This record gives sequence, C-alpha cells and structure tokens, in this order.
Amino acid sequence: MLGDGDVRRFRAIWLSDIHLGTRGCQADMLLDFLKHTESDVLYLVGDIVDGWRLKKSWYWPQSHNDVVQKILRRARKGAQVFLIPGNHDEAFRDYIGLQFGGVTILEDTIHTAADGKRYLVIHGDQFDAVVRYARWLAFVGDTAYTFLLWLNTALNKVRRKLGFSYWSLSAYLKHKTKKAVEFIGDYETALTDEARRRQVDGVICGHIHHAEIRDMDGVLYVNDGDWVESCTALVEHPDGRLEILRWADIVAARQMVKIAA
Repeated sequence: MLGDGDVRRFRAIWLSDIHLGTRGCQADMLLDFLKHTESDVLYLVGDIVDGWRLKKSWYWPQSHNDVVQKILRRARKGAQVFLIPGNHDEAFRDYIGLQFGGVTILEDTIHTAADGKRYLVIHGDQFDAVVRYARWLAFVGDTAYTFLLWLNTALNKVRRKLGFSYWSLSAYLKHKTKKAVEFIGDYETALTDEARRRQVDGVICGHIHHAEIRDMDGVLYVNDGDWVESCTALVEHPDGRLEILRWADIVAARQMVKIAA
C-alpha cells in the first residue's frame, strides 16, 4: 500500500487518453499518480490533449498545465518520454520524428521488455472503422460522449461530498451496451492481428477507454485504459511483467487506511 510519501519505480509506464482540455479529464487523479511513480521510460499513447474539444471551446485549468509540466520535468530528469499521437491530438502527427522539450513524437514503436518480449505500441484509432471511414459520425459520438463525461464529473462531485470513492458512470453504461462490447471485441482482434503481422509478442494500445490484459491465441493484447473514466495506467516491472494499475482504487484504499488510523 502506497503512503502519501511513497514512490514506486517501474521500468516503463504507459498512459493514454488523458484528454487534457476537457472537463472530464481526471487531472488531479493523474497528478497523484505522477507524484507516486517513476520510470525509466514513459509512453504517452495518444489523446493526451483533446484538440477536438479545444477547437470548440477553450478549457485549460491549472491542473492540466501541471500535468504537462510534470511530464516535461520527467524528461529533463532523464526519463525517455515518447508521444504517440491519437485521433484527438492528431495535429502532433505532423511532427513525427521530432523532439520537443525532451519528448519524442512517434507514429508507433516497438517496446522490448526486460524479459525480451516485444510489444507494438500504438494508439489504435487506425483500427477504429468509425474514425477511419466515417469521421463525421465520430464527431457526433464525441458530442454525446462529452455530455456523458460531464454527467460523470457532476455525479462524482456529489459522491466525494458524501465520502464515496470515484466511480465511472460512462464506463458502466458502455460495458452494459451489447454493441459496445461487440466493438471492443472487434477492436482487440484487429490490434492483435496487426501484432502478428509485425511478428511481435503483443500490442499495447489505448483509444477505447477499456483497460485490459488478455492473451488472444498467443498474442498479448494490452490496453492501458484512460484518465477520464477508469483512471488506469500500464506499468512494466523490472522482470518484464506487465500490470494495470487502477489508480482510483489505490487512492480509495489509501484513504481507507487513513480513516482506519
């Protein structure tokens, strides 16, 4: 159990779908994660900044700026930081191969773990048929999704006042919907097929806001989740083992220890 001053060190950390610039972004939760973790390598696997939302209306509180500063500070302190753009921050794709503030921008990359296994690291929107072939539908979906995230934020403000821990309404509704479940399955299959094509051991992605580690016929499918719904990160331990950290649960457990003490 992590105390307030404890820091856990990992070989690598993957974060995606932070959606800075939106009211649904759980920036304070992410800042707590960054306070309590360190790594040799940090992968930012797309949709770090939500350019779609910022084009419609500007929203950039201090906590979002603090997230950017903490990430840049990691690069200055010697960590390798890689940004792999997603569909919401696709403007970064114009700068593939360049480095800004110690952060290297890549289309995708191969990560070699401590145990020798190789993983394709990619945001994953390239394999989302809605984003690829019906862009206007994706924007319609984004508007509805933004409302759901607003409702989720409002609900959790009430829960905090009542002493309850964070809970994701949008994630709950998404996983209760049959078509959403079918889409997730198709997405996972498409990504693992791409991993096989590239002859690697697995794929690490984001995009669909659903954290999971699952073996799919010998190929490891890993999704690091998001920081608007589930508040999850993927980490690699020194022996190469991959683990999803569900930070809202960790924070809730830490608070319970404080209460018990």
